Formats: sequence, C-alpha cells, structure tokens
Amino acid sequence: MRIFLDANILFSGAKTDGAIRRMLLLLARAGHECWVDGYVVEEARRNLAAKAPDCLLVMETLLSRMHRAATQSSAIPPAFMRALPEKDRPVLAAAIRLECEALVTGDSTHFGPLFGKAFGGVTVYSPSLLAQKLLR
Repeated sequence: MRIFLDANILFSGAKTDGAIRRMLLLLARAGHECWVDGYVVEEARRNLAAKAPDCLLVMETLLSRMHRAATQSSAIPPAFMRALPEKDRPVLAAAIRLECEALVTGDSTHFGPLFGKAFGGVTVYSPSLLAQKLLR
C-alpha cells in the first residue's frame, strides 16, 4: 500500500523511539511504500529544529527509507477539502496527487472527523487505525 505521512508522523517518529517509529519500520518491512513531499518534510524539520534539534539526524535516517516528492502548488481544492484548514489542504492534496491509498496523521483536531473516510481515493487514518488495518 502507498501511504502518505503527515508532518506530525515524521516529527513523532524522529523525536522518540516509540510507537510511531516502530510503526514506520514495520510498514517498510511489510513492503508498504511510505511517501512524503517537501511540504510535510519542511514542516517536520522546522518543528524539530525548534523543539528537538538533536533529532534532525534521526528524521533524515527515516526519510532515507521513504519515497519523496517535490512540493506542488495546489489548484482550487475540491469541495471536500474546504472543510480543512488551509495549512492542512496541501497534505491531503499531495496524498491524492501521489496516488496514495492512505494518509496517516496524528492531527485528530483537523483530520479526526475524516478518519476512516476516503477522499479522492485516499483513506485518512490515525496511526492506531492504520496499524490495526495493516499490522495485525
């Protein structure tokens, strides 16, 4: 499965050697493709630099095992994206553009109402929902 990772997943995977990092490693071992683009990488890098600069190298190591795409500007978003804050729209747009089947995010405030629903061929998951689906 092609899975797009939100910036908060990259941040969490780099910051602590916990469940998110283990999930990323298990997804790779199981043959799933983890995708990111420049938008989420830059957001994760900026947040790590401000809050945990010693973890930037860990993020680079994690990124070396992922598929990376360039940031692309978005056209006018489809109606279903207008419910998301403007800063979150590029995340879902990238997942759709890259033909991912899943978007995993820890942002339950903005994406929570979308968990388990598909938009443009992409189903939105929390980390625990994705792990339940793919890593049983």
